Amino acid sequence: MTIGQHAEMFAGFRVEDYDPGAGAPAGQAERWVINRLSLSYEQTESGLKFAALLDRFLGEPAAAEAPGLVIGSWGFDDMSDATGAANVVQALAAARDRLPSLRALFLGDIIYEECEISWINQTYVSPLLRAYPALEHFRVRGGTGLSFGTLHHEQLKSLIVESGGLGAKVLAEVAAADLPRLEHLELWLGSTNYGGIDDPAPLVPLLASAGFPRLRTLGLRDSEIADQVAAAVARTPLLERIRVLDLSLGNLGDEGARALLGNLAVARLEKLDIHHHYVSPDMVAKLQALGIEVDASDPKEADKDQYGEYRYIAVSE
Repeated sequence: MTIGQHAEMFAGFRVEDYDPGAGAPAGQAERWVINRLSLSYEQTESGLKFAALLDRFLGEPAAAEAPGLVIGSWGFDDMSDATGAANVVQALAAARDRLPSLRALFLGDIIYEECEISWINQTYVSPLLRAYPALEHFRVRGGTGLSFGTLHHEQLKSLIVESGGLGAKVLAEVAAADLPRLEHLELWLGSTNYGGIDDPAPLVPLLASAGFPRLRTLGLRDSEIADQVAAAVARTPLLERIRVLDLSLGNLGDEGARALLGNLAVARLEKLDIHHHYVSPDMVAKLQALGIEVDASDPKEADKDQYGEYRYIAVSE
């Protein structure tokens, strides 16, 4: 499966496409609306660059009070080019004085018709976090070329990284991050075919990190090694203090569910999300018997042939 729809909501706001022709009037914050800035194929072909589109938006009445922005396609050639995302980050960071109300930023609301998730070439994104010290929500799509470096932010409450394959280097950077207000951490681990980990060992420092004292929701989603990830989570004290564990979109089976059932802390969660899974009905019933909210929707059946059994994650290409 691939991502076929743009975000309709982000950080509690309804997302509307910015149309340079129609403009973006003031008062959007009161209507809980934020804009999505994206270049269409036709705009790209006409020579319009993302920096120019951003500059047009910054001239709108809505810009100074914009509580959030969603950044979509920055050009059909530039999305898979190493310099494309870097130019976007540079332009957004340079605009910080013209976006004084910005609290939420989504970099890469790109669907498969524009660019497959594993083909999106990201960049070093920490300049954005430094430019916007009041930012509370940051979401980024695409793992190729993605880097946080040394990550520190005083106000960030949610960090979401969506990837077809998230590498050990990025996981190490997140594990070492100092995010004292972080409440929601969501990582799409993806497939080894696209740079994802094939062993849970790179997750161990993250699960043991003291850098997220307020963490309440942990998402390790879309994992090709979901059973091993579940077992790693089940062994960590982090499970004692989070309230929501999200292992959805992956290939979780009975082995991983059994590992979770082996830790009594799972029964103290408020919610366990495993939707898009390969867990048997009997094992799902045992999870539901814990008395917590369990989302076990979208069950899958493994494909089998003479060579073995195959379980697929939701998003990889």
